[in-house]
Amino acid sequence: MKVLFPVSGVETYLWLPPAVAFAVSFFTSMCGVSGAFLLLPFQMSFLGFVSPAVSATNLVFNVVAIPSGVYHYVHERRMVWPLNWVVIAGTLPGVFVGGLMRLHWLLDPRAFQAFVGFVLLYIGVRLLRSVVKSGTGDGRADNQPSGGRPDPNRAFTVQLLAFNWRQLAYQYRDARYRCSTPLLFAVSLGVGVVGGAYGIGGGSILAPFLVAILGLPLHTVAGATLMGTLVTSVAGLAFYQLIGPLCLQSGTPVRPDWLLGLLFGAGGIGGMYLGARTQRFVSARWLKLLLGVLVAFVALRYVWAHLSTLGGTA
Repeated sequence: MKVLFPVSGVETYLWLPPAVAFAVSFFTSMCGVSGAFLLLPFQMSFLGFVSPAVSATNLVFNVVAIPSGVYHYVHERRMVWPLNWVVIAGTLPGVFVGGLMRLHWLLDPRAFQAFVGFVLLYIGVRLLRSVVKSGTGDGRADNQPSGGRPDPNRAFTVQLLAFNWRQLAYQYRDARYRCSTPLLFAVSLGVGVVGGAYGIGGGSILAPFLVAILGLPLHTVAGATLMGTLVTSVAGLAFYQLIGPLCLQSGTPVRPDWLLGLLFGAGGIGGMYLGARTQRFVSARWLKLLLGVLVAFVALRYVWAHLSTLGGTA
């Protein structure tokens, strides 16, 4: 029996949101991504939830689901805390700018659909390039041992070597990794703007960049990007909740559908935890390949739908 969610106007089965969220977050959490960027097109296309409130509802999912995945990365000592702090410092102010963009320039569902499509396309290209490109920093850490089977007894902990305004350096599985602190901050700021408008927290854009461009190992990036996504999602959710009464006069709903978001989050809790627990036993190459193809498919679908709309109105 279907249930009507009065805030969003969505009518669906109670079991469907948590089931979809579980399946999505199980795979995406292995790559340091909450899965909200895939739940958004699901809500827009399948559930018909296209108002600005869908972004805030997506953030509810992040806030509820992500802590279980973060807990496991911290428990396994694979959280690079300095990386986490720089990411938060950049994305946190950006998410408020992105929220304002969503309310002032992306109110039209067709325009938002195009925006979603191009953001997803960017994510998909980055993921696929990181798979094809040889010699990236995550290759050594993520590949299986020479015997062809994952070694569960091998240490996966991170040792910090240096952290200052110039660089971040750490050691992971007998390999050293470095990245520019100013570059990391600048990219995080830009990601925060996009993530705030899109309602995803930004981790789905930042994680591929850290792996494919900066050459950081995926197993050490995942915890930091999830933690950054959690913090910015809390800020973004508070922004939408507080600004909601100001938008009532215009008739534009921006407050989240809490019940729908909590159902997505309930499924995401299990998916995040199991994904984080399983990650070190799975080759990042195959995970990124699967995720990249899926993201690119969804992106091209949205871009094509927007172009068809433009063609029909020409």
